[in-house]
Amino acid sequence: MPSPSPHDRPVRILLVEDHDMVAEAICLALERSPDLQVVARAASVASALSDARRYEPDVVLMDRRLPDGDGVTAIADLRALAPDVRVLILAGEGSGSVAARVAETGGAGLILKARGLSELEDAVRRVAAGEVVFDQDLLGDVLGRLTGREPGVGANLTPREREALDLLGEGHSTAEISDRLGVALNTGRNHVQRVLEKLGARSQLEAVTIARREGLLG
Repeated sequence: MPSPSPHDRPVRILLVEDHDMVAEAICLALERSPDLQVVARAASVASALSDARRYEPDVVLMDRRLPDGDGVTAIADLRALAPDVRVLILAGEGSGSVAARVAETGGAGLILKARGLSELEDAVRRVAAGEVVFDQDLLGDVLGRLTGREPGVGANLTPREREALDLLGEGHSTAEISDRLGVALNTGRNHVQRVLEKLGARSQLEAVTIARREGLLG
């Protein structure tokens, strides 16, 4: 049986999802419950910010990857517009470092798309009631990282190595990275090699994949 709403009206939800079929399925699932109401749908960070101001939702249910940005990064902007709004991130895949970023930026939680729609409904209700909700598979990692007991992947990258990683993520070659950083080719190679070593990657492509999974790249 659904948990009672903490509001004297349905929980107002802004859904931010750029895939129409997914958004439609989520809307249908949420609105079958009388205590939940999707007041608006958005397909981008920019639209989400505009709609949050216009509709004043209780909960923003936001996809992590959107055409114009990262949903996790947008949490701070949403909360600046509406300090009381609760932001629940919906992700296709997640990691402890991504979930920790959600918590650190004031998000109310993260749930994986692989979970059932009934779990999503429950998460929305709990978030609206003031709880912080993280997927059970990530919760242990979140607590470890936030308490400093477990450093995140890539936490030991130097600022220069982070720059090299960002350029790798943009698809630049080692020669181009060296040029962008204003260093000799051998120095650029060394930066890239240290990035691979610190991420536990065997190739540049694997390094970018790991970095995206861990939330190190937008």
